[in-house]
Amino acid sequence: MEIKYLDQVRARNPLVHNITNIVAANFSANGLLAIGASPIMADSVDEMAELAAVSSAVVLNIGTLNKQKVEAMLVAGKSANRAGVPVVLDPVGAGFTQLRRETTARLLAEIRFAAVRGNAGEMAHIAGVEWQAKGVDAGSGSADLHSIAQRIAQQYGCVAAISGETDYVSNGSRTAKLNNGTPLFPKVTASGCLLSTVVGAFAAVAAQEDYLHAVAEACTVYAVAGELAAQGLQPAQSGSFAWKLIDSLAAVSAQEVAARAKVEWI
Repeated sequence: MEIKYLDQVRARNPLVHNITNIVAANFSANGLLAIGASPIMADSVDEMAELAAVSSAVVLNIGTLNKQKVEAMLVAGKSANRAGVPVVLDPVGAGFTQLRRETTARLLAEIRFAAVRGNAGEMAHIAGVEWQAKGVDAGSGSADLHSIAQRIAQQYGCVAAISGETDYVSNGSRTAKLNNGTPLFPKVTASGCLLSTVVGAFAAVAAQEDYLHAVAEACTVYAVAGELAAQGLQPAQSGSFAWKLIDSLAAVSAQEVAARAKVEWI
């Protein structure tokens, strides 16, 4: 896999505007700084239109919702659309409660997304596929994740990324199957949320017609950084892994990622 956007993120320092959840904000901001982007974590509706229009990417994360935050997301997303700024959706626990279901549906109906990234349970809900999600965690199911990613990409005209033991990234016609990562990722809260912000940073430096490659690269860089961070750690050392992941995002090179990447195009 050609790794062409990691160095561009570091050179261009894109401003990534996040409306995210209270669990993920600090971790996501530090991860963006580590990989070379510039985070802003504002959520007041009074400044959303202005901030979104001058950002390089906007990431909307529904992990901790309220009415004011939903309004802010809609304003930010629509402003970003008008300005040609890529928008990423992280539909945390999308099918878990009525508020999350309604918010996810409304965001997808009213905003054009460059990418939607979630776990298997969240993405299955969006695709209308039966899945036994467990709160905001992926849960379990037997549906074909490749088909789910394709369906979402085709329906919403975006790149769909499903994260898990194996990742699937699709634009509806081509799909990357990604096999990097570590079992420590699910042990760290907000590790998926951070990945969504990294996706935003990579989309920020890519042309629209290359969002598929940019998102697949973002997921691969993140997974390889996780592998490197996990080296020498025991399964119980999730706290150490969290901070080593930040260090690894700052240190990993395009050459390391290319050498370790396990990517299959299907």
